[in-house]
Amino acid sequence: MSDTPFGFGLPPEEPENGDEGKKKDPTEGGQSAGGMGNPFGFGPGAGGDNPFAAMFGSMNPNDLGAAFQQLGQMLSYEGGPVNWDMAKQIARQTVSQGTPDGTKDASVGPSERTSVDEALRLADLWLDGVTSMPSGSVSTVAWSRAEWVEATLPAWQQLVDPVAERVGLAMGDVLPEEMQAMAGPLIGMMRSMGGAMFGQQIGQAVGTLAGEVVGSTDIGLPLGPAGKAALLPLNVERFGKDLSVPQEEVRLYLALREAAHQRLFAHVPWLRSHLFGAVEAYARGIKVDTSKLEDVVGQFDPSQPEQLQDALQQGMFQPEDTPEQKASLARLETALALVEGWVDAVVHEAAKSRLTSSDALRETMRRRRASGGPAEQTFATLIGLQLRPRRLRDASRLWASLTDARGLEGRDALWAHPDMLPTAHDLDDPDGFVHHEQADFSELDKMLGEAAKGPQKPSESNEGDEGDEGREDGKGGPEQ
Repeated sequence: MSDTPFGFGLPPEEPENGDEGKKKDPTEGGQSAGGMGNPFGFGPGAGGDNPFAAMFGSMNPNDLGAAFQQLGQMLSYEGGPVNWDMAKQIARQTVSQGTPDGTKDASVGPSERTSVDEALRLADLWLDGVTSMPSGSVSTVAWSRAEWVEATLPAWQQLVDPVAERVGLAMGDVLPEEMQAMAGPLIGMMRSMGGAMFGQQIGQAVGTLAGEVVGSTDIGLPLGPAGKAALLPLNVERFGKDLSVPQEEVRLYLALREAAHQRLFAHVPWLRSHLFGAVEAYARGIKVDTSKLEDVVGQFDPSQPEQLQDALQQGMFQPEDTPEQKASLARLETALALVEGWVDAVVHEAAKSRLTSSDALRETMRRRRASGGPAEQTFATLIGLQLRPRRLRDASRLWASLTDARGLEGRDALWAHPDMLPTAHDLDDPDGFVHHEQADFSELDKMLGEAAKGPQKPSESNEGDEGDEGREDGKGGPEQ
């Protein structure tokens, strides 16, 4: 647990293909293609990257005033449980340092923008024949890594704030009520420092992730602005560098994935709130180890704020083992698998007859997920959840079977409402779901429509009939 930022332990991976499913060595669990074992930089030996360690590591009493002045400037931000100004600054600094292979960020040139725009537009044309959902891209954009950081921070804030808030609230609850008034300044300082700690960790995570992602939807969530399909040319090139696949095919395949995600999120209006709501519900079920936090508060030394950092790293909080929390986890896990499975199935159908290397690219993407790629590792670290590869493959097979059994419209119609989607049980038994008798909602829709009109008054329902009868027998007209 101590090697995992925020104190989260990653769930054990399920065996799938040989050694891929074996639980990783804790010292290697965060190792990504980029070679960074701990994307947050808080592990052993990372003190040089830690501004708090640099600030307080060699401090003597004479330097206390200057240190707190510097700390005050750093924490001048007022806001929620995470110092997002700091997160943004550190993310951009991380990006500017480049990736471990020496690749530095660079502005996107005109030719790259043209290539990305053409690839995304062509991908949209190919998708027209394999899904009933129309294009979801209002515009296309080619981002640098720094631009990706700027564009996705609002989504990260929505994802991470509920988790960070749990720690902030717990800091004020561990002291007895009669002591909280006296300790108010201390609690406020600890919360501010906690916000700074989270800001630094998240900033380093997002900055590291910016060196790996290829678009705006790599983790199955819409991280960028709605309707804006995006690719990162520099990272697309790195993705295909060692694949022996033409760069044009790599770009087109990744454009297909980005465009497919955009269609799904644009034409399933409830999906974004459903996913983010599941993350928030999961975060609400996290419990804080109050005994450990009480020890930290009781021994807190303002000259050593890294104590808070150590507490975060050593497992201060973890998911509750309750039916509600398990249900939240299953809901989020299944929803993410269904999104990724649908995209995988649709993209494969569009690419298999057009890209000679589509099968190899598909397997590369799947293995990237199965090996706990940087996107999944960061997501798991931030909210304590990892998308299980077995669910992704099962979901892809289910959507493909639905296409064969019900056609494109029948398959895509299941996204009309979350209650119509396959469940975790259905992923275990896809044939049972695919071939069960579909419910007929026509009568229910008719009843709901009539109910929405409300009950009619007797005079309203009979007025027309009475008038007709009067005119027929000569008694219904006005008196002469």
